[in-house]
Amino acid sequence: MRIQLIAVGTRMPKWVDAGFEEYARRMPRECGINLVEIPLAKRNKGASTPRLIASEGEKILAAIAAGNRVLALDVAGQQWSTEQLAVRLGEWLESGRNLSLLVGGPDGLATQCRSRADGLWSLSRLTLPHPLVRVLVAEQLYRAFSIIKGHPYHK
Repeated sequence: MRIQLIAVGTRMPKWVDAGFEEYARRMPRECGINLVEIPLAKRNKGASTPRLIASEGEKILAAIAAGNRVLALDVAGQQWSTEQLAVRLGEWLESGRNLSLLVGGPDGLATQCRSRADGLWSLSRLTLPHPLVRVLVAEQLYRAFSIIKGHPYHK
């Protein structure tokens, strides 16, 4: 299974890139994760925020690989413990379908992305900065996979 993390924003701080890359590197071949960055829509004084979000959403949707299961990261989504995520990850691995995870930009995720998603996943009821979400998702996926394989990382 391949995991595609589609996230709005480019030129992240070095700690974000380093954190994501560290956990992506740790993922095994059978559950690899790659990042697809969507450029922020141009923000200027006359720009309409809903229009900017919709524009980013169109680019996100275009980046989803055909046939992938799609989960949108959204504060209104389901929260899972790490153990519950491990169960889900195991089910996704068994299904043989690849997975696309959608992360919005600083103004949020487009409605059309949430509508397209097969489910909504919330990392927390807190509003998290979108760069941090990349690192958290990668780390939690690695942690979930380590649980599946009986690796001691989770302890």
